[in-house]
Parts: sequence; C-alpha cells; structure tokens
Amino acid sequence: MDTRVIAVCSKPENGVGKQVRDQVVLVAGYGVEGDAHFGATVKHRSRAAKYPDMPNLRQVHLIHSELFDELKEQGFSVTPGAMGENITTRGVDLLNLKRGTRLYLGEEAVVEVTGLRNPCYQLDGIQDGLMKATLEELPDGRLLRKTGVMGIVLQGGTVKAGDAIRVEVPEEAVAELEPV
Repeated sequence: MDTRVIAVCSKPENGVGKQVRDQVVLVAGYGVEGDAHFGATVKHRSRAAKYPDMPNLRQVHLIHSELFDELKEQGFSVTPGAMGENITTRGVDLLNLKRGTRLYLGEEAVVEVTGLRNPCYQLDGIQDGLMKATLEELPDGRLLRKTGVMGIVLQGGTVKAGDAIRVEVPEEAVAELEPV
C-alpha cells in the first residue's frame, strides 16, 4: 500500500485547528518549528500547569486521513489540520503501531511514536458530536481513541504533502499505545 503524507499543518498559538502549510520543519527533540507544541518540555496547557518540567511526548501529532473518510460516512466534514494534527497520513495504520515505532517522513525526518492522542471536548467546537464519533468502546470494555498518535522528533527535516512514509518497528517496540 502507498504510504504518504497528505498534509502538514502548524499553528503558533494553542487551540484546535491548525493551518495547512506547504511544508513544516521538524526539529529533533522539539517538534514542529513555529507550532504551539514546539519544545523539549510539555506544552499542553493543563499538563504544563501541573508538570512544567515533564518531557514533551506530544511534539508531533499525526492523524490518518482514513479517519476523515469514516467520519464523513457519519455526516461529519473534517479536513486536514481541523483536529489539531501536524501531519495527516494515508496508508499507515497509526492506531495499531507499537510505542517506539519510527516513522521516516520524507528524506530526513524521523518521528518516534509515543502514544495515542486523547481526544478532548474542543473537538465538539468543530462539529457537535465529533468527540464522541472519535471514540469507540471495544468488546473488552477498553476505549479506542481514533484521533491519531503523538510522537517525538528523533531526527529533524522538512516534511511536505506527498512525502513517502516508511514505518520501522524496532524489536524492543512491543508495548501497545496508550494515551499521552
């Protein structure tokens, strides 16, 4: 299957919804240059208030565009960047990756997956009911969070729409993804 970047997005201030860009620059250890979540320590507002020195495991947010297709079937209209992601992908089963999986984006950038994005009430500001539509209760009672994955930048580089994505699962990457 063809695995590629569909769109790249950033926004200098906090809040859901990022602007689609021609390209973004990933900086090792910090995230997306010019984005509100750029930094070595946590930038998520509620977490930063409690734990300002906590490492930033949410430097880059990736969403699979297949989620947009699923949401469209439910009557939602979601486009790249709307849910706050930095990178929209196609052809990568993001939700079933293991913690520590490496995503090679374009020619240089490498992102290590740290966990699932935990959707929040701000999604309902995009469209009423959107948050609930991104959650699914599994038969075993666990909650499937469909709003993509978070990661840290291991190697910087420029990423743009159309770039190839290569997935590498290191032998030690065995842990299931949990919300970060």
